[in-house]
Amino acid sequence: MTPAAVLSPRAAAFERIKALVLDTLPSAESKRAYGQALDDFFRWSEAAAADEFSKAAVNAYRANLEARKLSPSTINQRLSAVRKLAMEAADNGFMPPSVAAAISRVKGAKRVGIRTGQWLTREQAEDLISAPNAATNKGKRDRALFAVLIGCGLRRREAAALTVDHIQLRDARWVIVDLIGKGGRVRTVPMPSWTKSAIDSWLAAADIGDGLVFRSINKGGRVTGSSMTPRGIFEVVQRSGDEIGAPKLAPHDLRRTFAKLAHKGRSGLEQIQLSLGHASITTTERYLGVRQDLTDAPCDHLGLTVEVPR
Repeated sequence: MTPAAVLSPRAAAFERIKALVLDTLPSAESKRAYGQALDDFFRWSEAAAADEFSKAAVNAYRANLEARKLSPSTINQRLSAVRKLAMEAADNGFMPPSVAAAISRVKGAKRVGIRTGQWLTREQAEDLISAPNAATNKGKRDRALFAVLIGCGLRRREAAALTVDHIQLRDARWVIVDLIGKGGRVRTVPMPSWTKSAIDSWLAAADIGDGLVFRSINKGGRVTGSSMTPRGIFEVVQRSGDEIGAPKLAPHDLRRTFAKLAHKGRSGLEQIQLSLGHASITTTERYLGVRQDLTDAPCDHLGLTVEVPR
C-alpha cells in the first residue's frame, strides 16, 4: 500500500470513503471482498481517466467488467461495493445525494440460468474422508476437516474458526452451537457421530484441549499454534479431490454435497436450510437443484430406442 503521505488528493479521498464503507460491514470476509472490489474500481477509474464519480462512470465501469468476461455474480458484487461507496460518500458530505441516488440505479448483470455446481456421490464422499493417511497427524486433521465439511455442511471460514467450545451435547447428541455464519447469523448444527469421532481422534493426536480445532502442521508433521486459514483449507480439499478423481474440488462443493446427500436421504428442506444457515429457503433449493431433477429428467421419458454403432 502506498504510504498515506505520498497519496494523491484523489487517492487520499478515495481511501477515506473506502474506510467508511468497510467500517459498516459486519464480517472480515465482506470487508475483504468489498475492499478488493473498490480497489479494482479505483484502478479502472485512474486508467480510464474518469474524472467524475458519476452514474455515467459507473456504467462505463460495468461495461469494462463485462468486457473482461467476469461472471454475473462477480460483476454484481463489485457494483454493489461501488453503490455502497456512493451512498457513504453522500452520507458524509463528499457527494450530492442526487448523484449517489443515480449511481444506486445502475443495473447489475443478469444471470441467465442456474449453475448446477459440483457435488460428490456418497461413494466419493466416503473416499474423500478416507483418503488422508490416518497414521499421521496431518491425515487425522484432514479426515476431521472433511468430516466436518461434509457431515455438517460448514463453510470453509466457519471450519477455520471452529473451536473446541463450539462442540457440545444437546438433547443427547453432539452439535456445533452458536456458530456465527454469513451475515452474522447464529445457528446450531447437528453433528453425525462419525464426524465427532474423527474430531476426537485429531484432537487427541494433536493434544488440543481448547481453542481452535484445526491448526497448521509444519513440514515435519508437528502441529503449530497457528490457525488453519480458509486458503489452506481450500488447498487441502483440492489436493485430496485430485487423489480421488474429483478435479477442481472446492470446500463449497462439500457443503453442497452435504445438502444433496441429506436431501436424497429424505431430510426435510427446512431442516437442511437451518443446518446450512441460509436466510432464504430459495438459496437451499438452488443448492439442491430441486427444480431440475437429474435422476428423473425429461430426456428419460422420450421413449426412444437408438442403436449407436460401435
